[in-house]
This record gives sequence, structure tokens and C-alpha cells, in this order.
Amino acid sequence: MTLYVVRHGRTQANAKGLLLGRADPGLDDVGRRQASSVAAAVGNEVRVLSSPLRRCVETARAISDDIVIDDRLIELDYGEFDLRPLKEVPAEIWSQWRADPSFRPPGGETLIELGARVAEVLDVVMEQALHPPQSDVGADAGSPDDRDVVLVTHVSPIKAALAWALGVGMEVSWRSFVAQASITRIAVSERGPSLLSFNSEAHLSSP
Repeated sequence: MTLYVVRHGRTQANAKGLLLGRADPGLDDVGRRQASSVAAAVGNEVRVLSSPLRRCVETARAISDDIVIDDRLIELDYGEFDLRPLKEVPAEIWSQWRADPSFRPPGGETLIELGARVAEVLDVVMEQALHPPQSDVGADAGSPDDRDVVLVTHVSPIKAALAWALGVGMEVSWRSFVAQASITRIAVSERGPSLLSFNSEAHLSSP
């Protein structure tokens, strides 16, 4: 099974360079076009899970009308810095944030906390794909669901998925970049997860 981890399309807040955590704007026109490109890239024979925020739900619905909302896929809580320009975050805060994944922005969430909730989702998805619940009904009951899975989420959860796939700590967050509407692919098998590609944007340059 392949796990597609998708970042939502662009919003006006993204276009303005604002930190965008739990605030809930929808996609702009560019974001809607990006969502269509993502949908074409992953196809429709997939299971789709989405963050509850509008920008992800709108991206997910471009892929399928049948989506499952999972609150654990929500973006990092930036607390007091949500919807503020990056340049307004004090340099000493950035230094603490980059040095310590247990750092909590005022009123917000730590990267350690985010990594734990995202890993829960990924562990469940892998378990369900490889070892579905057994049933006494029908000869094929309990056979693995071989459809690929799409998770539509945000920058920080995607970096947490990268850490999960590689078996490393959340320190990797500050050493990776995730573009709008990019696709990260993770193979899932009995041997565990394996990173196939990260932050692919090739589908966005297609005619």
C-alpha cells in the first residue's frame, strides 16, 4: 500500500506569508487549481482522510466525495502567533523553537505533541491496511484493503509523517520544506514504512 501525504492548496493567508495554524480560511483560486492537480495525480481508487480545517477538506473533496475527517491531522497550534507574519516572531522565539521540539509557543502546541498524534494516525492506517479486523461472514472477509490511502493535511503534520517514515525525531521538522499542494509518498508493508518521495510538485507543473 502507498500512503500519499498531501499538503492542502493555497489560501490567501499562505499567499501573504502568514503563519497559519488553527485559523480556518478556505482555498483561494490558486489553491482550488492545485487541489484539482493533486486529484489527477493520486487518482480516485483511494481512501481519503483529512484534517478538519476547510483548506484541507476542500482539497480532499477534489479527490473524493467520500472522506473521513480525523482531528489528529490538524495543523500545529501556533497559539499567539497564528495568522501573524513570520517576521513578527521574535528571533529568540525562533531560536528556542528550532533548538527544542518540546518548546511550546505561547498558547500553542509542541512539535513533540504534534508528532505523537500524527504517528497515532499513521500507525492505525498501516495496521488497518495490513491486518484488517477478522469477520466470520464471507470467504473474503478480513482480506487486506489494498487501496492506497491519501492523508490531506498541513506542513507540520507532513513533517511528522516524514519523521515517522524515517524513524527519526521531530528535529527533522526544521531541516525539511513542504510546498503547497505537494505530495509525499510512503510505502507501507509488513517490514514497516519506507519513504518513496518527499515534497513532489511535478503534478503542479503539468499542463
